[in-house]
This record gives sequence, C-alpha cells and structure tokens, in this order.
Amino acid sequence: MREKQLVRLLKTVDLLARPKGATINELCENIGTDRRSVYRIIETLQSMHFPVYDDKSPDERNKQWHLQPEYVKKMPNISVPELKLSFAEMLALYLLKGEATIYKGTRLEAEAQSAFNKINAFLPPSVFKQLDKIKTLFIPQSKFAKDYSGKEEIIDMLADAILKQKICMVSYFSFYDEKKKHYLIEPLHFFESNGGMYIFVRVPKHDTIRTLAVERIQKIDKSEETFEYPENFDPEKLLESSFDIIYDDPVSIRLWISPSQAKYIRERNFFKNQTIVENKDNSLILEIETSGWNDVKRWVMSLGAEAVVLEPAALRQEIINDLKKLISRYNKILH
Repeated sequence: MREKQLVRLLKTVDLLARPKGATINELCENIGTDRRSVYRIIETLQSMHFPVYDDKSPDERNKQWHLQPEYVKKMPNISVPELKLSFAEMLALYLLKGEATIYKGTRLEAEAQSAFNKINAFLPPSVFKQLDKIKTLFIPQSKFAKDYSGKEEIIDMLADAILKQKICMVSYFSFYDEKKKHYLIEPLHFFESNGGMYIFVRVPKHDTIRTLAVERIQKIDKSEETFEYPENFDPEKLLESSFDIIYDDPVSIRLWISPSQAKYIRERNFFKNQTIVENKDNSLILEIETSGWNDVKRWVMSLGAEAVVLEPAALRQEIINDLKKLISRYNKILH
C-alpha cells in the first residue's frame, strides 16, 4: 500500500514539474485515481514543503498546477526534488538520529524514521553506499535511557503548549516526598540529560523555575490561557551553571584529583567556570563554580579514593559521614 502511494506521489511530482504543469483531470488520468485523492496528494506535497502552486485560473477544470522548475532536477524517468546533501550533512543527520535513543519504542521514534524514509526516497542510488558506511561509524547507545513509550501524547501536548505559550495543569509524581502533586505550570523548554528528557517550567504560584522529569508527568490539561515568557530566564546559562539537573544555591568547590584520574579530567571541560592547577606528582586541583550539591557529592564519591574534597568543609564532612555509614553496613554483612 505504501509503495503504491509513493509511486503516485512521485508521478504527481513528475507531472507538476513539466513546463506546462498539469490539470487535476490530467493527474487523475495519469496516476489512476479520483479528484479527491489528487487534491490530497497535492496537500501532502505542500505539507512536505514542495513549492506547488496553481495559475489562479477561475476555470477549476482547466486550471494548471505547477512545481517550481528550479526546485527539481530531471532524471532519466522522473523529476524528483533536488537533495544535494554533502557527506558532512549526512553524517550530522545520522549522528542526530543516534542521539534520539531516549525516544526508542515511542511514536516519536517512528516519526523520525518516517522522516529518514522520505529523505531516502529522494536520494540518488549512488548516495546509498555512503549512507550504509555512515551507519557503521556510530552505534547508538541506549544504556541507561529512560522509557517514554506511552508518554507520546503528554510530550506532544507539552511541545504545543511551549510553542503557543499555554498554561497547563499537571499531575506530577515527586520523588522528593513520594507524592502526586497537582499544579499549574508554564512550560518553557525541553532538554536531555543522561538518557532522560526533562522540561523547564515556571510555577506561577511560587514564581519559580523548576525542572520536571517528563516520565513522571502523569496527566496534563492544556488551558486556553497564555503566559508571557520570563524576561530574565536564560535556560542555556542555567544548564551551564549546574553540575547535573539540580539547580540550587551556587557553591565553590576545590577537589584534589589523583594522577590516575587527572588525565581524564584534563581531556574534558566539565564546567564552564573551572580552573585546573597542576601538581608536580601529576595530580591536580580542580576548582569549580556550580550548583547541585548532591549531584556533585555523588560524582565525587563515584571516584572513590581518587578524589578528595578540599573545600567546602561541609561537603567534605557529609562525604566522610556517608563513608562511615557505608563501612558500617559492609561490616554488618561481613560479620
């Protein structure tokens, strides 16, 4: 069925690309369908941003429909849209496709695949060998990615609310106090972090910017009431200022990093506001300005004995207390 629709679509493109264009009757006769179906095909082409237009004749039966000549490239048997993708552009597309693993199993993944199928339908055969090679360059990683199957409608409604600046009522399950909460939000931006999808929202009741995990939004109702985008809100700056996704009071941190871990720190720019001081033994001191106290603590503890908090003292003491609890639990298991 899809193959037949694609053939009709391509035949329509070919007829519209002729210098004289084609009437609706000519299209019906050549592609073997009725007038209503032809109009649907034309609407489909226009929705795909094909520059299809008519000659504005009042005689509907003899009106000529056209596709802008400069938009197509004549090939042996058919006229198709001219897609001049460079190798770098194709590489970028497949890189982006690989990054979309958080949508695996959802309708969004199917929509993205549909878009790639449309692109593939209009690429010359010589390009497919290059595409096959590109697919082998990068393996998409879905490890630790959250599952968003069943959340498509919520994601669609949030996206529409962001674009139209509509206030929404959400039901949200908070891990902080293990409760379902209901409140009004002004949805601002989606962002991805560690295989999860999050959204910045403003909560009018408290006049605060919060981060919600999309998978924990259980219900959403979009109102017709609109909101004004917060003047002083800079999402990119906020993302740069935090260690992960928790945004609390800023904190200055100094860490000692062992020689074995220092080489990994040197090759990454972990933070926008960071300073590295090299030691003679190849260890280093990492100084950062960030937010997200607990996120930083978890990261430092993940490095084990390879990292030590020098400042602030309060963070160092929290880690010491946690390590004492951990040692106590291990002792109970071993004895």
